[in-house]
Amino acid sequence: MQRAPLRLFALAASAALGRAVAEALGEPLAAHEEREFEDGEHKARPLEAVNGADVYVVQSLHGGPEQSANDKLCRLLFFIGALKDAGAVRVTAVAPYLCYARKDRRTKPNDPVTTRYIAAMFESLGTDCTVTLEVHNPAAFENAFRRRAVALTATPLFVDYVKNRLAGERLAVISPDAGGMKRAEMLREALEAALGRPVGKGLAEKYRSAGVVTGELFVGDVAGRTALIVDDLISTGHTLLRAAQAARKAGAARVVALVTHGLFMPGAAEVLANPAIDRVVITDAVPPFRLARPEQNAKLVVLPCAALLADAIKRLHEAKSLTDLMVF
Repeated sequence: MQRAPLRLFALAASAALGRAVAEALGEPLAAHEEREFEDGEHKARPLEAVNGADVYVVQSLHGGPEQSANDKLCRLLFFIGALKDAGAVRVTAVAPYLCYARKDRRTKPNDPVTTRYIAAMFESLGTDCTVTLEVHNPAAFENAFRRRAVALTATPLFVDYVKNRLAGERLAVISPDAGGMKRAEMLREALEAALGRPVGKGLAEKYRSAGVVTGELFVGDVAGRTALIVDDLISTGHTLLRAAQAARKAGAARVVALVTHGLFMPGAAEVLANPAIDRVVITDAVPPFRLARPEQNAKLVVLPCAALLADAIKRLHEAKSLTDLMVF
């Protein structure tokens, strides 16, 4: 059976990431139009034929710097609808940062479960597959969708970074809370396989209620080691700092944070400057635009994620396995 032609689009708010994905994929970005109207409404439409095509749309759904998360979500959904109306045989939303994914369960009476509502929005427009990177809760993400949902992990990027920069050091992978233990264990096992030697582990205690974080317990063997704190995102950075200080208190020689999404909300710059943290490694799924002169920050390392996204797109288009990308 002949494979449907591939079309790759990137909406304006993620144009730079889209160009990088296109280059890594070896496919041109398809042309489209986005128009703004005087009353704040907008429209987007493909300028190339998509009838019978396998279409991928790149749009990272973080807030700012020019559009809110709501703006980006609305534009992506409307564009997907236009693609389906134009005859696209399959449409995949590639949203490296997925907005509203942190609210995946009820923690208070009558709480919304926004992960499920986001899934319903995508599905209502006919989205065939949704791809994201290091979603907050992969199980909740997968269970929210009735169509294919792909939760990529930044673990391959972090493994390559550690192999190239920290391979000679004694290492321990730290989860900053109990909810991140599976993510930390995945990285630890991948590092052991890549380095061919044992890697330690640890866990920092954290409880959050009404915005207040508590918990002082730290378990794990980090004495004399480089502690690698792995998490899905940095918001204000307080969770990261608590874990870093706990690891230092337990004897860690260095602390390196490996965090996929750097949101860097107010207060995060001060956390980043704290001497308990030696380095913060993020991906460019969310550019560090909230930090002043991030390119001059010696502690900050930004890893490109375009090649990982392009690899996933290629495999989806060719109906190949994603297993070695740690997607199951």
